Amino acid sequence: MEQVVKKNDIVEITIEDIGANGEGIGKYQGYTLFVKDTTVGDRAKVKVMKANKNYGFARLMELVEPSAYRVEPRCPIAAQCGGCQLQHMDYAKQLEYKENKVKNCLTRIGGFLEFNMEPIVGMEEPFYYRNKSQFPVGKRKDGGVAIGFYAGRTHSIIDTDHCYIGAKVNVDILKFMRNFIEKYHIEPYDEGNHRGLLRHILTRVGYRTGEVMVCLIINGNDIPHRDKLIEGLKKIPGMKSICLNINREKTNVILGDTIVPLWGETYITDYIGDIAYRISPLSFFQVNPIQTKKLYDIALEYADLHGDEVVWDLYCGIGTISLFLAQKAKMVYGVEIIPQAIEDAKTNARINGINNAKFFVGAAEDVLPQKYKEENIYADVIVVDPPRKGCEQSLLETIIAMRPKKVVYVSCDPATLARDLKFLCEKDYEMVKVRAVDQFSHSVHVETVALLTRLL
Repeated sequence: MEQVVKKNDIVEITIEDIGANGEGIGKYQGYTLFVKDTTVGDRAKVKVMKANKNYGFARLMELVEPSAYRVEPRCPIAAQCGGCQLQHMDYAKQLEYKENKVKNCLTRIGGFLEFNMEPIVGMEEPFYYRNKSQFPVGKRKDGGVAIGFYAGRTHSIIDTDHCYIGAKVNVDILKFMRNFIEKYHIEPYDEGNHRGLLRHILTRVGYRTGEVMVCLIINGNDIPHRDKLIEGLKKIPGMKSICLNINREKTNVILGDTIVPLWGETYITDYIGDIAYRISPLSFFQVNPIQTKKLYDIALEYADLHGDEVVWDLYCGIGTISLFLAQKAKMVYGVEIIPQAIEDAKTNARINGINNAKFFVGAAEDVLPQKYKEENIYADVIVVDPPRKGCEQSLLETIIAMRPKKVVYVSCDPATLARDLKFLCEKDYEMVKVRAVDQFSHSVHVETVALLTRLL
């Protein structure tokens, strides 16, 4: 039987759904097409770019009839840039899409048919929320300096001085850096031949404190005219830290291991709730402090601590959730594989006067089983906040063996969340409730908190 469409065909479709990566999904004579930059309700002419047997990928050519949910993106490069996949979609519709994404994963992957899904927590102002930005530096085709973001799924730099989801101070930082690079002929890094000096400009901004950090990632040991660099950046309000990060490896990993202080501190400070955190260039810290407070409040509410509980916080990072929990628990034990993060966690505990939190370096799937086997540790509540790949099965088996009354699972990936909850709920646990939080407005990503309780 002949395939309905082939490459380069132009067809007209109506978008009926949104895929996991934010692309619109429509059908032409029963054949499914995925189309970037479209939303539910769009009637569009699209050009088929790739045609597999049962589905294909197409490019938006013309909007025949825009959806009622379509809005004009605030950012003029939103369609090219890889950062915002949903800026063309009404914000209320974005929230509905994310909540459905979590529901669908829990049903399809987890096998949960009826469950208590609390309303998604959105943002009042879903712009200018990111406290961390990483801007690659390169050359434009005309030889000028390119600073901005990578286009979706490429390493081609989209040149810009303004990001509508980043901190507003970045505009001043990038304008100064562009002038500095051009004036002093600082050579941008070239990924292809591993030559050039300046790879990335990293900024971090304290949402509550207003403190600003600029860290330049370089393929070398120093930067020329550092006195002029410092002199100019110091004038930007809130500047607290100027440093270099040395990365001489031929890699697309952004940061190296070595920090060279140029001026000020090697960290900035910010708050989540009443807890202060020191944040260095290498620290993992949630990028949306407004929503992080809401996320952690939900985790704390689900944990329902009364002051006499022992809590284990797995994948604890710099102690962000651990220190939140320590305000209400008897004792919190945090586990994290990155040694620098554990040093940050201990510092954060100290500067907040928190004495009932202890931290261990190591992989959660190694540390918890080992301590349970050798020391017979126990927990009233276990909190997990794993990376996108979710928890290792050996860790989940140890959690079941330890029999905590509650498991609070914080997730950045609904698919692995559903998989892990299914494993736990096939044993001795039941899912009581779940809630999504829009941590990354205008992107396809969503955070979720789930509460499991042990069956007696």
